[in-house]
Amino acid sequence: MPSDAAPPFPGLAIGLDAPPYQLPAAQKQPLLLSALNALTEWHVQRCPPYAHARARMFAAGAATCREELPWLPVRLFKTQELLSAEPAQIIKTLTSSGTTGQAVSRIYLDRETSLRQTRVLTTIMASFLGKQRWPMVIVDSADLLKDRSKFNARAAGILGFSVFGRQHHHCLDEHLDVQIDQLEAFLAQHRGTPILVFGFTFVVWQRLLQAVMAQGRRLDFGPGSTLIHGGGWKRLQDQQVDNATFKALLKAHLGLERVFNYYGMVEQVGSIFMECEHGHLHAPMFADVIVRDTITLEPLPPGREGVVQVLSALPVSYPGHALLTEDLGVLHGEDDCPCGRMGRHFSVLGRLPQVELRGCSDTRAIPA
Repeated sequence: MPSDAAPPFPGLAIGLDAPPYQLPAAQKQPLLLSALNALTEWHVQRCPPYAHARARMFAAGAATCREELPWLPVRLFKTQELLSAEPAQIIKTLTSSGTTGQAVSRIYLDRETSLRQTRVLTTIMASFLGKQRWPMVIVDSADLLKDRSKFNARAAGILGFSVFGRQHHHCLDEHLDVQIDQLEAFLAQHRGTPILVFGFTFVVWQRLLQAVMAQGRRLDFGPGSTLIHGGGWKRLQDQQVDNATFKALLKAHLGLERVFNYYGMVEQVGSIFMECEHGHLHAPMFADVIVRDTITLEPLPPGREGVVQVLSALPVSYPGHALLTEDLGVLHGEDDCPCGRMGRHFSVLGRLPQVELRGCSDTRAIPA
């Protein structure tokens, strides 16, 4: 890895604070493709394992469209140390989920990558929540945040989203049991003010919603309150709970009517795909999505089910800018969602068959 002073970091020729869904494809794609080609060359020069994989798997030269960009299978982060920065520059190490004995992904963040991720996440969330910080309920235990230099995906998500709220209340104890009386007191204290709620999908489902239902109680988070959640859908699907059912139960038992799911992963923290009012996940200006045939890996048109590939202009400390995931999805279209947001919009349908469970909410064992 070169020891001389690094050149300016590659990135989009547009500010990270720009509105994330305003550019139509004709304007977005040249900018994003230029940034992703620059990142490919950046990582080739600084990460020998990535350079080796890129040379073996893909043709030389810059990509002429997003579908030609060289990608890595996301599982490679479980078996290889992929680093494009000097070890001394790493300020944070993120780990993916994994039960005991399973390999986990390790993602190394330098200051530049961490800053990019924070700024883009802030921009995305401001487009959904506005800039006002609301009182916040975090559906998890505060114990997850004890070591801020080494995070699993769940802890990283909590810390990343916590900046959008104030007066944070963790409603689960160290055993992940909900403290309903304390939560009711917090809601009463902020009656009349919208509450921001954040949690990982399965944790919200099992540790909050089902616990409230089991006790025959009902909570009222109040008008305008918003739940942001993601990860762990595989477990809900196994229990035959779909997105519509989940939202209906949240409204009936918690009084939550404004609910947004998001799709993201520790390997591309910051480049999240938020769900709009019409139930579609949206690629922001700094990211994109491709759906590929599960056998041929050829890109598929809208309406065809395949494996999801994600693109991000953010990571400079590790080669995570083009990743083939282990998730099935379907592309709905580009620049034509009824919500009015520009960019590709899609749905995630579940995991590929015979792929180990690796949802972001599985980063800590949750008792059945």
